[in-house]
Amino acid sequence: MLKYALRRILYMIPILFGVTVITFLLFNVAAGNPAAMALGNHASAERIAQLERELGLDKPLIYQYFDFVKQVLTFDFGRSWSTKQTISSMILSGVGASLSLTVPSFFITLLITVSISLLLTQFRGSVIDKSVIVVCLAALSISSLVYILFFQYMFGYKVALFPINGWDPSWVGRWEYLTLPIIIFVVIQVGSNMLYYRTIFLDEIFQDYVRTAKAKGLSQKVILFKHVLRNAMVPIITLIVIQMPFLILGSLLLESFFGIPGVGGLVVRAINSSDFPVVKAMTVISSILYMIFQLLSDLLYAVVDPKIQLK
Repeated sequence: MLKYALRRILYMIPILFGVTVITFLLFNVAAGNPAAMALGNHASAERIAQLERELGLDKPLIYQYFDFVKQVLTFDFGRSWSTKQTISSMILSGVGASLSLTVPSFFITLLITVSISLLLTQFRGSVIDKSVIVVCLAALSISSLVYILFFQYMFGYKVALFPINGWDPSWVGRWEYLTLPIIIFVVIQVGSNMLYYRTIFLDEIFQDYVRTAKAKGLSQKVILFKHVLRNAMVPIITLIVIQMPFLILGSLLLESFFGIPGVGGLVVRAINSSDFPVVKAMTVISSILYMIFQLLSDLLYAVVDPKIQLK
């Protein structure tokens, strides 16, 4: 496993190189003159030239690219064009708020969907099972924006159970502002996850080992939670680990609409203000996190299923 992990880490190097090249070309070449975009349409040529010198944009492209690679390797992405703060500090300060929203939402969603999906295997083909499928499909067909606006209007404005916008940095006070976004997050995710886990468990419930367990007289509870759930762990881990980078990066819409100072809101504000350094930094960080958690998922496959050989 150690050799496999080291080999996969080496494979990440050319992938990361490709990500940095594409990101650099998109924002420094294809998007036009970054200095002109930062200053706006009415900036003078002298002011644009001055900003190019300040940002190092007057250097040849190859040197600009090397500067960008250095930023990635040192996690020092310079300063934001809009706030003038260091980008690294902005990202680190937003991670805590994002995790406060996404981690509880993730585990609540996981608990609800896995439990209900396991129980649905006992009612497969019934009215209950079909009704749940219809509800999940209907929930998937509704935009996330609709959920956010509806819940804000109903529970934040009409009923006034939760604040619509705001933030308290203290550990206790923040939950007043996070409760409604967490509920919305769970509602948005539960439909797709339920259908995914239901399909996985139904595939397992018809396997030979389940019939053997029933023939031995094992209870339905033991079969579901000890055998079926364990053998379904590989696809479950796949979905869980793929979602992990997005937990760190936050939820773009929820953080923006509820004024949560997380990483997701930071990205939205950077896009709206054409703050290219922040967007470039988040693009590369997202790619790195995705590669790391992909490696972690492969390693976990071998842990939960000894039959899987890592080569």
